[in-house]
Amino acid sequence: MAKQKMLGFVHTAQRMPDKRTAEERRKDFREIYARFTDQRATEQANRCSQCGVPFCQVHCPVQNNIPDWLKLTAEGRLEEAYEASQATNNLPEICGRICPQDRLCEGNCVIEQSTHGAVTIGSVERYINDTAWEQGWVKPRTPSRELGASVGIIGAGPAGLAAAEELRAKGYEVHVYDRYDRMGGLLVYGIPGFKLEKDVVQRRVQLLADAGVTFHANFEVGRDATLADLRRKHAAVLIATGVYKARDLDAPGAALGNIVPALEYLTTSNRKDLGDAVPAYDDGSLNAAGKNVVVVGGGDTAMDCVRTAIRQGATSVKCLYRRDRKNMPGSQREVAHAEEEGVEFIWQAAPEAFVGEGNVSGVRAVRIHLGVADATGRQTPQVIEGSEFTIEADIVIKALGFDPENLPDLFDEPGLKVTRWGTVTADARTKMTSVDGVFGAGDIVRGASLVVWAIRDGRDAADSIHAYVKAKTEAYAEAAE
Repeated sequence: MAKQKMLGFVHTAQRMPDKRTAEERRKDFREIYARFTDQRATEQANRCSQCGVPFCQVHCPVQNNIPDWLKLTAEGRLEEAYEASQATNNLPEICGRICPQDRLCEGNCVIEQSTHGAVTIGSVERYINDTAWEQGWVKPRTPSRELGASVGIIGAGPAGLAAAEELRAKGYEVHVYDRYDRMGGLLVYGIPGFKLEKDVVQRRVQLLADAGVTFHANFEVGRDATLADLRRKHAAVLIATGVYKARDLDAPGAALGNIVPALEYLTTSNRKDLGDAVPAYDDGSLNAAGKNVVVVGGGDTAMDCVRTAIRQGATSVKCLYRRDRKNMPGSQREVAHAEEEGVEFIWQAAPEAFVGEGNVSGVRAVRIHLGVADATGRQTPQVIEGSEFTIEADIVIKALGFDPENLPDLFDEPGLKVTRWGTVTADARTKMTSVDGVFGAGDIVRGASLVVWAIRDGRDAADSIHAYVKAKTEAYAEAAE
């Protein structure tokens, strides 16, 4: 009798893809996980229980049809699995690598809740889509007919790329404007190669170019054109810039040298890894080699910084976070990887001041007690009197999160309304901003968030833009009759 496909969790244990040893991966910026073999992918997909109410899908921002493509993988129907995977996600092989699955699909897997260990959804997703690229199944989505209208997209991050693909497939002429010399936004310059190798992003950008999307690199709205200029040129405009302004530390000594923002540090490292000439790295100012590094923060960006510093050859790397491990916003999987690689976490501690002359030489920190919960349910950090201690530091990296830039001023568009946090105000349903024909998607609307949420917003914005342009076109046609 043939072995039953699915429900394999009762006899098959959870297994992640093979992971390179900490000692090996400390030496380079290659991804740390190998790809599943065909046999291992089939075996792990077979563990899915095919729930009547799939909580993995419910908790996926793009509503991936996860049980469907797991079943198809278990049955060896990989091309169909790929079709199901890409039907809801414009960057599936990227999400398979960098999504915090432990907080989303895998963290809500029913068999995870029943202590059998989650299906390794992210690893199977990566396997399906990497196989699809190798087999030539991934094709540019060219439209069946051109609509004769163009859309401008500001920002080539995940929200902008997702919207660009959807709009191009509908038949629009799509122009993407980005301030950097490469497309991809934080996927290229923010996320290190050990989580996402850059050729994975570049082949996806090339796919969109092959579909007919036009990319304008080194194009800064406000410098090369105003938002009004783009509105005159296009039937609709999408703002998908992300949030790039680093939150600062307000503490004595914060102006000392070698206290740097996380994104500046990560961008320098990623450019070096891409083969660019980077003076700030070569002269040692943004290079952790031989230095005592202190990273302040507890999110995924902080994890990227500490793990980058390890690979650059830092003497010591410490992460200072004011809450405990269970309250950390970053992925627990990332924390575990960092610890394996030699990062020291100093929990429930916060910087009080920075010491040094000219350049920073130490961080004076205080211990934190977590008090009663606030309105959000998180315990309030309270300083423990007399608990000061000093950590030696040659470089301090601030990974405290990101805020939006002042877009109304930057884009020379005072009519563009923003919230008190600086994020662009957009209708939750239509994604339309306060300026007619201008839409918003991704972090610039929702604040710093996940790549997968940016993809969802970009897809939704594309649908709203299509409805808007269609309504305008019909209105013009009626007026002309």
